[in-house]
Amino acid sequence: MKTIFALLFLINANYTYSQSMKINLWPDGEIPLSIKNNIQEEAINTDIVRISKVQVPQIEVYIPNKRSATGQAVIICPGGGYGILAYDWEGTDIAKFLNAKGIAAFVLKYRLPDPLSSTTPDQVPLIDAKQAMRIVHARASEWNINPNKIGIMGFSAGGHLASTASTHFEEDTRPDFSILIYPVISMDKNITHSGSRNNLIGKNPTDEMIKLYSNQLQVTANTPPTFLIHATDDDLVPVENSLLYYQALKKNKVPTEMHIYPKGGHGFGLGNGNKSLESWPNLLIEWMSGLNK
Repeated sequence: MKTIFALLFLINANYTYSQSMKINLWPDGEIPLSIKNNIQEEAINTDIVRISKVQVPQIEVYIPNKRSATGQAVIICPGGGYGILAYDWEGTDIAKFLNAKGIAAFVLKYRLPDPLSSTTPDQVPLIDAKQAMRIVHARASEWNINPNKIGIMGFSAGGHLASTASTHFEEDTRPDFSILIYPVISMDKNITHSGSRNNLIGKNPTDEMIKLYSNQLQVTANTPPTFLIHATDDDLVPVENSLLYYQALKKNKVPTEMHIYPKGGHGFGLGNGNKSLESWPNLLIEWMSGLNK
């Protein structure tokens, strides 16, 4: 009987995601554009885990079992209006789902654009996202990842960060694909999410800053293939954000797939329990499988 239980345990272990580990993005302690201060990171435990005042950016690493690994990897940027991080709802929960599909996942705990913590607040989320991409590339072999199959994913303001990383990259930080879930794309005050805009570029930004971070204006033919999800009735981040990005991708002949749901509002995460939304994660996996062909 003990032998049977042991075998069942080993079989089950082959189909579960690995335990996570956390890695500092800047292990030498010299965090770019950071102001040394006494501000303490805060984790707020409610129905979802929210993190604010991030001082030490990290990635939380989830590596699937080798038997089921596809070789793909995704860096996940949780949303939160550039004021907090919805760390489990739009981070670790997503990583566990991807792991179950054989995809390596990295939840990015990025610095938020706080003028008390950074000399150039608007730049720090992107700097952290780029560093995460470099780390995953550097350790791809160790983690059984194909270095040409590393993408980025973001929700809401995290979607803005993911789209920024997909349009403002260097050769060594370009994602191979992008996944944008109810993303903030534009800084145009008529369609943006005002909280994300105010936190990132301030209440009175210059026209130059608005254009720089309106990522539909930054799309080129080299922008990565993109998967988009949005709900028409989203009253926080208007669906026009995804529509404009889709149009820019199409204009530049970048492969893209978009799904617009009539209802769903904002912040629905994996869509669990919502019959009209819960299909989107499987549509994503189907799209990602097509990238391998």
